[in-house]
Amino acid sequence: MRAALRTDYGDVDKLEIRDVREPEPGRGEVKGHVAASSINPHAKGTQVMTNATRDGHNAAVEQVGRSAAITGAGSGLGRDIALGLAEKGYAVFGTAMTDAEVQASDSRVSLSLCDIAKEQDVKAWAGSVSAALGDGRGLDLLISNAGILTPGPLEVLPLDAIRREFEVNVFGALSVVNAFLPALRRARGRIVQVSTWTASLPLPFNGPSGASKAAMEVFATVYRAELKRFGIDVVIAAAGNMRTGGPEKTAAALSRVADRMTAEQRALYGETFGTFTAALNGMQGSGLGSAAAAQRVIELAEQVPPQSIAPVGADADQILRFVREKSDAELDTLRLQLAGLGEGNAGVQVATTRRQP
Repeated sequence: MRAALRTDYGDVDKLEIRDVREPEPGRGEVKGHVAASSINPHAKGTQVMTNATRDGHNAAVEQVGRSAAITGAGSGLGRDIALGLAEKGYAVFGTAMTDAEVQASDSRVSLSLCDIAKEQDVKAWAGSVSAALGDGRGLDLLISNAGILTPGPLEVLPLDAIRREFEVNVFGALSVVNAFLPALRRARGRIVQVSTWTASLPLPFNGPSGASKAAMEVFATVYRAELKRFGIDVVIAAAGNMRTGGPEKTAAALSRVADRMTAEQRALYGETFGTFTAALNGMQGSGLGSAAAAQRVIELAEQVPPQSIAPVGADADQILRFVREKSDAELDTLRLQLAGLGEGNAGVQVATTRRQP
């Protein structure tokens, strides 16, 4: 069997790497949210920094056509989705991680700093988008893309680190969807929840990511049923590996996780976590390029009729098929092989995805 490990988000630019010690409150936020005070634009003395305020106008509202809101649009996949939609004439609004991302953003995309784990921040952002659209216009498309990744052995990870992943990947995503539902109802719009194949085939040392994404897939499925009568479609985009940045950053981050293990933790898990890390680092250069993955997400966002769940990348396509077709025993063997921890043949083959720009 030729096993190829795929990661959820591609590289450390889109990951939150929590170490094995207790996390420091308010630190480590990534992709789509920042550790900051409230950005409520209505709060006295508070200013929301967007590229629209930077340029002195809101370029997005000048568009007459469709509209889209995207979390985690300051870099990586989210940025490429935002630019792809802007190219197609959408009025695009997104969340960013830092002021630098806002300042560097394309003028066709209106970016705002927003910590999606803070409900008040999300409500403020959704309100600003509705105000920018004006005239009671609805929102045509919401892409829930922001997320974090907390790798490591479950016995070793602090519960606060796992809890933080759920605060962002689950409760933050729920907050975003709920905040935009009034606008989505007005437009009979569509929601795309960006997920990962590890929600269907969870890997060792990747438990919090797989579990939080699986939880959000359940919520997305329930939203699809509850919102059907309002004409709102909900699509799950299950991503494979995406090349969105430097593999060396991921290698360094995973190395820090291992380095911060105690002697006892290292004796228990150091060798197997090291093997997992090597397998991950060995596969970082494969998979869809960020731009190609973004085009696939946009395709799913516009497809008629919509799919309930669809892969982003050939590896994700294969994994979803394996999960449907193979036995539990075969899948248990496969997950170990993908992490570099198993031997033998699970009766399946995961092909290396051809590099794409």
